[in-house]
Amino acid sequence: QVQLVESGGGLVQAGGSLRLSCAASGRTVGSPAVGWFRQAPGKERDIVAAISWDGVSTYYADSVKGRFTISRDNAKKTVYLQMTSLKNEETAVYYCAARFGNGVYSDNRYYNYWGQGTQVTVSS
Repeated sequence: QVQLVESGGGLVQAGGSLRLSCAASGRTVGSPAVGWFRQAPGKERDIVAAISWDGVSTYYADSVKGRFTISRDNAKKTVYLQMTSLKNEETAVYYCAARFGNGVYSDNRYYNYWGQGTQVTVSS
């Protein structure tokens, strides 16, 4: 089992930046692939970014390319999502998810473990 805890959310003005963290605990052998998703009220949960277990491969939704960066520190069992130039429409609950495997996974159906989410609110 893997437990995930997100942190770093909050209120930010449009154009501002935030860094989210996803800390993993539990299973101590190996590092999982991780994805960041977001869900706005009344909308589906969409992929934002994903990273392979070793950090070599990444995936970004088109809407965040060039503004968001996903990274990881396996020694700390933590994955980060650096978000810049935030937009009002990116207000949502941000979730991290994990699964063990060698790929980069953009589909939420591939993930076994989910955090509780952290709220990001972008104001005008």
